[in-house]
Amino acid sequence: MAELIRIYEENPNPKEIRKVVEVLRNGGLIIYPTDTVYGLGCDINNMKALEKVARIKGVKLEKSNFSFICHDLSNLSDYVKQIDTATFKILKRALPGPYTFILPGSKSLPNPFKKKKTVGIRVPNNKIALEIVKQLGNPIISTSIRDEDYVLEYTTDPELILEKWDKLVDLVIDGGYGDNEASTVIDLSEAEPKVVREGKGSLEIF
Repeated sequence: MAELIRIYEENPNPKEIRKVVEVLRNGGLIIYPTDTVYGLGCDINNMKALEKVARIKGVKLEKSNFSFICHDLSNLSDYVKQIDTATFKILKRALPGPYTFILPGSKSLPNPFKKKKTVGIRVPNNKIALEIVKQLGNPIISTSIRDEDYVLEYTTDPELILEKWDKLVDLVIDGGYGDNEASTVIDLSEAEPKVVREGKGSLEIF
């Protein structure tokens, strides 16, 4: 049975954030709010948790395209090859925000992702998500929680999310209603930026 905890984005309660971090450190799975849709995530360094997420999504872990949720750009070099000034300027301008950037992966990626040539980096403009990764001390992996409902692609109501995911995750964070539009995905791994998916983030800043 998953636990539902309410955290307010304007002022996330440190005690509740610590509780979430504890769940992640113990290999738990969480559903949490971002600046786009609600995401399913776990600690990037916990192999068992990563495998669970891959199983839920029906993908092979080493072939998965999970995004890394980072607190800011300071630890980027842990996961990404050295990037040029132009690329860094784009990241600086767009983040935190509703974008996922595909960047060339570095050799120091966590084990399951070692063979990946690229990695999706996300710094959402959501204080709850950012506080969690800040307190955890490393990124969490993230994948959007989709809905089978053909009208609404993403579930936005935390109560309904709990109902559906109750037996699959350990904790659902109620951070208020989520958005039902995913992030804009931009590939920066080649010479020219390429839009992979147009979502919530405006393309005008590019």
